[in-house]
Amino acid sequence: MNITKTIFILTTLLSLFTPFINCDESSTKTIVKYTKSGKKLCDKGWECKGWSIYCCNLTITDYFQVYQFENLFSKRNTPLAHAVGFWDYHSFINAASLYEPLGFGTTGNKTMQMMEIAAFLGHVGSKTTCGYGVATGGPLAWGLCYNHEMSPSQKYCDDYYKLTYPCNPGADYYGRGAIPIYWNYNYGAVGEALKIDLLSHPEYIEQNATLAFQAAIWRWMTPIKKSQPSAHQAFVGNWKPSKNDTLEHRAPGFGVTMNILYGEGVCGQGDVDQMNNIISHYLYYLDLLGVGREQAGPHEVVSCAEQKAFNPITKASSS
Repeated sequence: MNITKTIFILTTLLSLFTPFINCDESSTKTIVKYTKSGKKLCDKGWECKGWSIYCCNLTITDYFQVYQFENLFSKRNTPLAHAVGFWDYHSFINAASLYEPLGFGTTGNKTMQMMEIAAFLGHVGSKTTCGYGVATGGPLAWGLCYNHEMSPSQKYCDDYYKLTYPCNPGADYYGRGAIPIYWNYNYGAVGEALKIDLLSHPEYIEQNATLAFQAAIWRWMTPIKKSQPSAHQAFVGNWKPSKNDTLEHRAPGFGVTMNILYGEGVCGQGDVDQMNNIISHYLYYLDLLGVGREQAGPHEVVSCAEQKAFNPITKASSS
C-alpha cells in the first residue's frame, strides 16, 4: 500500500472518530471551586456547564455512551423507519447538557442516574416507535422511528388561547418531537422556555434533533403546575406526596411520570395497552443498560393504572 493511500485512510478514520474523542475528553475535564460555606461546585465544560453540585457527579457520558444509545434505538435508521438520519447520540447529549446542572441524569447514585435516563428514554421510545408484534428485532427496538405525526387529523389550533398563544395562519401544530408536542398552547409554552418562536415555526422541532430532545427534556424537568412535581422530581424521589396524593394512589416512581406527562389519557384506566407499552420500553431499556428491570420496583410503582390524574379533564401536553 503506498503512503498516499495510507494517509488517506488514516485521515478518513480520524474524521469519523474525532467527534467521539472530543466528546470523551471534554466530559472528563472538571473544574472545581468551593463556596464560602464549603459547598463543592463543579463545571465540566460543554456537557455540564455552569457551577453546580450536580456537575461534580457522574455526568451522562460517563455511564451512557454511543454504543448504548445505538443498542436502545437499533432500528431507527433502517429503511423502514420514518426519520432516518435524524436522531443521534450527540444531539441527545447536547440537549441534555442544558439540564444536567439542574439534575437531569446527575441526581443520586449511578444506578439512579441510569434509571432516570432509561425512564426518560422509555417515554421517548414508546412515543416515537413504529414497532409491532413481529417486527424484526422485536417491537421494542424501533424507538425514534418518527420525528413527527405522519397523518395529522387536524391543525391542533385552539382559539381559546388566541390572546396568549395565537395560531400562526401558516402553521400546523400536529405532533412533533421526542415526546411529541401537540396544540398551539404547548408549542407556545415550550417556545417561551427555549426562547424560540415555535408558534410561528413549529416545524423547527422536526428539523433539529437537539431542539426536539431539548423540548422533551424541558417537559420532563418542568411541572405542569407549580404545586405539582415534575416528572424528574417524582422519579428521583425529590417529591413528597401529600395525603391526597396517597389517597389517589400517586407515589414516587415511574408510574407517576406517566400521570404527569399524559394524565387521564393513560392513567387511571387499569392495565391498558398504551400504558403497558410505555412501561415495556422502560423495562427493556433498564435491561439493555445493565441496570436490570428488577430495580424498577413493584408493579404499583411502575404503573399508573389505579392513579387519579393530577389534572383531570384537560388536554395532555402529549399523546
